[in-house]
Amino acid sequence: MAKLGFLGLGIMGGPMAQHLVLGGHNVAVWSHNQKKAKAFADANGALFCATPAEVAQNSECVFLCVGDTAMSREVILGDKGLVKGAKKGFVIADCSTVSPIESSRIAQELEPQGIEFLDAPCTGSKAGAEGGTLTFMIGGKKDVFEHTKPFFEAMGKVLYYCGKSGMGLRAKLTQNLILGNLLQAFNEGLVLSTKAGVDPELMLDILNNSAARSGLISAKAPMVFKRNFATNFSVKWLEKDIGLALDLGSAIGVPLLLTGLTQQLFQTAMAKGYGEDDICGSIRVLEEVAGVEVKS
Repeated sequence: MAKLGFLGLGIMGGPMAQHLVLGGHNVAVWSHNQKKAKAFADANGALFCATPAEVAQNSECVFLCVGDTAMSREVILGDKGLVKGAKKGFVIADCSTVSPIESSRIAQELEPQGIEFLDAPCTGSKAGAEGGTLTFMIGGKKDVFEHTKPFFEAMGKVLYYCGKSGMGLRAKLTQNLILGNLLQAFNEGLVLSTKAGVDPELMLDILNNSAARSGLISAKAPMVFKRNFATNFSVKWLEKDIGLALDLGSAIGVPLLLTGLTQQLFQTAMAKGYGEDDICGSIRVLEEVAGVEVKS
């Protein structure tokens, strides 16, 4: 049994923290939404904390899953951040998808204080978080990863150690870049085939039995056909991740031409009011242009 902490109790973070509790650990929790954090603590036998610093005071290792790079820096290094309550040897594992360059800077700022840091973004969306089947991509010191591995295993089924600080995030952004581009290809293909008169269910069956087969398409197509855009992974967060991938490409000299267009399409979906919906809801942008609905 370990004394752990968790910051951020949203769609992903809430179930992840719950799996740590179910793993038999003492878990201290914090959220920007204190009502949510108190409700979680009461329902799961966790310790409610008013600040990230208080979480650090009551734990030896803290995980966080927050929305963006600025939030990550604030809860770690801010006036009420983890550093204000952490002791030497404390471990921070950031499961957020944020800038790998900025994440590496955070690791460098923590090192003189004797605080260990892992970038540990995950994939699997809401279902993976709830089922404890997430995949983690981890960067940082190998010995720190090995020490925290049992805690990750309470939340996920596959762990990839990717190398030094920032490498987990570089892998995650690559994965989400491909995911975003695949989704836009699906949007174009299904709008085209539907308007051309091909039954969407038939088209999906063809795709699933061809070289164009994709786990993403198999999972998202039924949701589109049912017009179910309930959020598992929102348009606004994938657009953010695509932007981070473009920033990384710019920093290391890799042109990402198709990905730039994909970001614009997600931004169009956000401008249409679909930002909070699941990523599969982005198909409505092209549907509206083409004057057709992809549905059963």
